[in-house]
Amino acid sequence: MLRFVWIVSVAVFGHDMWIEPTTFRPEAGQAVGVKLRVGQELLGDPIPRIARQIREFVVVDAAGKQAVMGREGSDPAGYVRGGAAVIGYWSRPSLVELDADKFSLYLKEEGLERVLAERERRKQSGMKAREHFSRCAKSLLAGAGDRVLGFSLELLAEKNPHALAGAALPVRLLYENQPLAGALVVAIQRGRPERKVTARTDKEGRVSLALRGDGVWLVKAVHMVPSGEEWESYWASLTFGIGTK
Repeated sequence: MLRFVWIVSVAVFGHDMWIEPTTFRPEAGQAVGVKLRVGQELLGDPIPRIARQIREFVVVDAAGKQAVMGREGSDPAGYVRGGAAVIGYWSRPSLVELDADKFSLYLKEEGLERVLAERERRKQSGMKAREHFSRCAKSLLAGAGDRVLGFSLELLAEKNPHALAGAALPVRLLYENQPLAGALVVAIQRGRPERKVTARTDKEGRVSLALRGDGVWLVKAVHMVPSGEEWESYWASLTFGIGTK
């Protein structure tokens, strides 16, 4: 099967990607802009809608699963109607080439020590790395509970984050719809990047995240697998607002 791969700059690659709706708590029927962002610590630049880069861009609500509609090249990348909903964006793979030092640093930052060890075993530690990466982003609107969308790598909130009332948030990480053990999961609150919450998934792919404080939250994880002499990575994210508009 033919696979389309887009070549990107290192600057675009080396950051998180997430969905940021114009409001997390819309009124029923209100038009909500779905912004795609790339950056760090919930501060990012816009990603315009580019059809050839989209594998799936959907919203799941009471009416079922539908495509998120929008205009090519626009930001926000699409619009949905207000109400409890899960929005998902799954990109086609893009290709990046990194020198050995940058690749090793990024692997350490993302908790991918297993890949570092495999590179050493292959005697590739001093070599450049070519990586095909895909984005698997989700966002929860208007108090919606999460649901599985079937992306390659997917974060699933097993309780409604809007109704935690100070309790920890149980999250499950799925790879190809199966629990992924040993992966680093990180939660970041906008405006308080120094208060990251981190945990490794257990054998059932689960972590418990103690999210303290209202605001916009990003939960993220990365998984990487070998592909011949190259690498395939999947970047999952989940955004939601707690006590915020």
